[in-house]
Amino acid sequence: IDFSEVNLAEAGKACLGMIFRPEEDSEDQITDSRCNIGWSQPLQDAINNQINVEYTASYVYHALWAFFQRDTVALPGFAQFFLDQSDEERTHATQLMTYQTKRGGKVVLKPVAVPSIAFDRLNSISDAQFAVDLHLQLEKFNYAKLREVHRVAQSHDDPQMQDEVEKYLAEQLDAIKQAADLLAQIKRCGTGHGIYHIDRVLSQHHK
Repeated sequence: IDFSEVNLAEAGKACLGMIFRPEEDSEDQITDSRCNIGWSQPLQDAINNQINVEYTASYVYHALWAFFQRDTVALPGFAQFFLDQSDEERTHATQLMTYQTKRGGKVVLKPVAVPSIAFDRLNSISDAQFAVDLHLQLEKFNYAKLREVHRVAQSHDDPQMQDEVEKYLAEQLDAIKQAADLLAQIKRCGTGHGIYHIDRVLSQHHK
């Protein structure tokens, strides 16, 4: 390394005002995070809120899985489909928790508030159609919540968080299209044999 050509008059100007002080070994000194760079409280709150949304969706999908497992329903394809959805939402929550800690924030888990849901037939609508319609609305809700998180990142000028959230937004668009297609197929095929056939297809794709 040759420093002979360094302009000493200019060297170091970019770092003016920076003072390095080593961390003291003191029990009285409590550091919230060593990797926090501009990770403000509103950003932390937005991520924690989205973690709660993901866990809530996972909870609902897990309930749907249990319903379609019942011997009086016996649609294993739909059951496995919703189990996969539950696992995916829980994975998203875990990923967001990892991201929170990577940015130097604190994960604060909140109670999962799920309303009372009845999956039995309603006004001649099949249980499968009702469940998939609920699935579609949940995915749209999740998308709207992610948009809110993205707006928080924009308002606090955090481009890295925007990039992170945009990955989930892209996934949500695919999930919404998948749910809308499945709902259309159920309505086209009708109840009875149509539902049985769709259940067989789901069984092949979700194992």
